[in-house]
Amino acid sequence: MPDITFLVNPTPYQVQQIIALYRMEEWWTEEPYDPDHVVRIVAGSHCFVIASLEDQIVGMGRAISDGTSDAYLQDITVKQDYRGQKIGKKIVKALVSRLNRDGIKWIGLIAERGSHSFYEQIGFKKMPDSVPMLKITP
Repeated sequence: MPDITFLVNPTPYQVQQIIALYRMEEWWTEEPYDPDHVVRIVAGSHCFVIASLEDQIVGMGRAISDGTSDAYLQDITVKQDYRGQKIGKKIVKALVSRLNRDGIKWIGLIAERGSHSFYEQIGFKKMPDSVPMLKITP
């Protein structure tokens, strides 16, 4: 089973693996990708978690928050070959546990299409009368 680690200062090798995870999910398609962007994402997150086997990152996730009232889980993913092994569940539980220890009880997320049942199994519920919205500024 992979180790779950809170990442603070990623190494260049870890940054490249994190970029590969974002690309795997097609969240990032830009080439080449700026490694400093990953460093800023990790630093700007309330917490950033990796699941690793030895020096290979097989999954990740992060929480963004003001550190006081609420938080959102984001960028939760596990490499295809490692899915079905409860690694994603361990990542989410580590993030939620950390947020709770930090006094944050309201934790939200936007489940991507087809993934809501995964989050429901961990205790998340649909927010009635809510609609996720997005504005991307060029």
